[in-house]
Amino acid sequence: MQGAEKGTGSSRRIVGVLDIGSFKIACLIAVISPGAANPIRIAGVGHVPSRGVKSGVIVDLGEAEHSIRAAIAQAERMAGVRLSEVAISISCGRLMSQTFAASAQITHGIVYPEDLAKLQSGGRAYAERGGRRLIHLNPVGYRLDGAPGMREPLGMAAQKLSADLHAVTVDEAPLRNLLFVIERCYLTPNPLLPAPYASALAATSEDERRVGVICLDIGGGTTSIAAFQDGQYIFSESIPVGGMHITLDIARALQTPLEEAERIKALYGTVGGAQSDEHEVFSYPLAGDEDAPPLQSTKAQLAGLVRPRLESLLRLAADRIGQSAVLTGAPARVVLTGGTSQLPGVADLTASVVKRPVRAGRPRQVSGLPPLMSGPAFAGVVGVLLSSFEDQSQLMPAQHGVRRPHGYLGRVGQWLKDGF
Repeated sequence: MQGAEKGTGSSRRIVGVLDIGSFKIACLIAVISPGAANPIRIAGVGHVPSRGVKSGVIVDLGEAEHSIRAAIAQAERMAGVRLSEVAISISCGRLMSQTFAASAQITHGIVYPEDLAKLQSGGRAYAERGGRRLIHLNPVGYRLDGAPGMREPLGMAAQKLSADLHAVTVDEAPLRNLLFVIERCYLTPNPLLPAPYASALAATSEDERRVGVICLDIGGGTTSIAAFQDGQYIFSESIPVGGMHITLDIARALQTPLEEAERIKALYGTVGGAQSDEHEVFSYPLAGDEDAPPLQSTKAQLAGLVRPRLESLLRLAADRIGQSAVLTGAPARVVLTGGTSQLPGVADLTASVVKRPVRAGRPRQVSGLPPLMSGPAFAGVVGVLLSSFEDQSQLMPAQHGVRRPHGYLGRVGQWLKDGF
C-alpha cells in the first residue's frame, strides 16, 4: 500500500522506504500528513542484518531477498499495512555525478512545462551515454536568453532556455540486480534516490545546504559524499570502502572471528591516543580454536589498527572532493554521518585530513522514530523518508529516477523491452 490512507483525506498517505546497506537493511513505514503538527509519523520499523550485499552491490540474490523481506515484514506487522511500492536509496554501481549545460529553443516565446521536459529529455540522453543509468537529475541554475540567476523560469518570456544540470548515474547491471531483488519481494521500487543525497537530507540543515556543505557518510561497506551549495545538490560519489574493512583488519591482525572483531571495534575502537589506552586491556578468542585460552590486547594497539585504515579512507574522500573542484572558494563544513563516524576521534581526524570544519551529524528527529534508529547509522533511511515529504521543486518536473511499471505483466513487458 502506498497512497491515500483509507478513511482519511486524499492528502494523507502511507509511504514505505528502504535502505539496503552492506551491514544492515532498514525499512520505515510512515504516515505523511501535510499541514499537520507532526507531518511525518513513523508507523512501522524494520531492521535486520544484511546478507548477500557487499559494498552496496547484490552478490547473492537469495540471501539479499531473504534479508529485505525480513526487514519489510517487521515494518508491515508493526504498521498493520502491506506495501506495494517502496522508495530506496542507491549506493551500488560506481555512483558518480556530473554537471553539464543543456539548452532548448522556446517555441511559443513563453516557458511552458513541456519546454522544461524537453530540457530534461536532452539532459537524460546526455547523462546516460556509455551505458550508465540515470537515477537523479536536478537543475543547478537556469538561464533565459543567456541571462543567469533564474530560479523558476516557468511562465517567463524567452527565446532560449538553458540550464546547468547535475546528474547522478550508476552502472546498469548492479542497478538491475538490485531492482530485480526488490521486485522478487513483490514491490515496485519507486522512486530511487542516491544514497549520499538521502543521508545529506537527514544530517544537514537547510541553512547548511544554502551556504555550502559536504556530507560524508561512512557506512559499513561504502563511504558516500554529497555536496550542496545555494541549496542545490551539486556533487556526489561513492567509495567502496567502509567500516567493514576496519573490522576485517582487526580480525586478520588479532586472528579472531569477524563477529568478535566487530564487537571489539564497537566497544574499544578509537582513533585517538589517550595515555589510558595503553593500560585498557580486553580479551578475545582465537579463531578456529575454541579450547585455546583467550588472548589479550590493549585499546592503544587497537587504535594502531583502526587509524591507518580510516585515515586512508578519509584521504581518498578528500582527493575525490578536491578533484571535483566543488566548494573550492569557501571553507564549507563537513558533516559526518554513518555508523563508522561514531568511533571516538573520527571528527578530529577528519578535520585534520580534509582541512575543513567538521561536525558530527545525526538524522533529524521524526515522530515515532525509535531511539535505536535515531543515530548516524540510520541517516540514509531517514533521508529517503524526508524526501517523500519535503519540497522537491529543485527536481526536474518529470520523472528523475527509474520508474518500474506496475503489475506483473507490466514488469515482464518492461524487461522484454529493455532486453531488446
